[in-house]
Amino acid sequence: MTMSILSVDPVAAAARFHAAIEALDFATIDDFFADDATYISGKVGGLKGRADILAAFRRYFAEYPDQVAENSLIEKISPLAARAVWSLRATSATTGDPLVRQGEETITFNGQGKIVSVDVTDY
Repeated sequence: MTMSILSVDPVAAAARFHAAIEALDFATIDDFFADDATYISGKVGGLKGRADILAAFRRYFAEYPDQVAENSLIEKISPLAARAVWSLRATSATTGDPLVRQGEETITFNGQGKIVSVDVTDY
């Protein structure tokens, strides 16, 4: 089933995407991304393509398997994009060091509801 642009609710889609991350549901995370999606973050650099993005998610969660994240805001910024403001806590599996981050991301979808870009900014 193909969604029209009018049927993509970027706020609801971003919330579902974050719920899949919180559940470590890699199949659902993978399904969210368009084949040629980009993911840009100061922490991981620039990633291009669904396979590279999912590989980075798997590496990250192997290192930080106990991550707990919370959104303080998800807002629509265009018909196909949402901005999420979040905070997270996790512990490194390798060192035991805590990780505490706060930031925001802009998630842009295509007309089929697939993520075409994620731009992350840490505060």
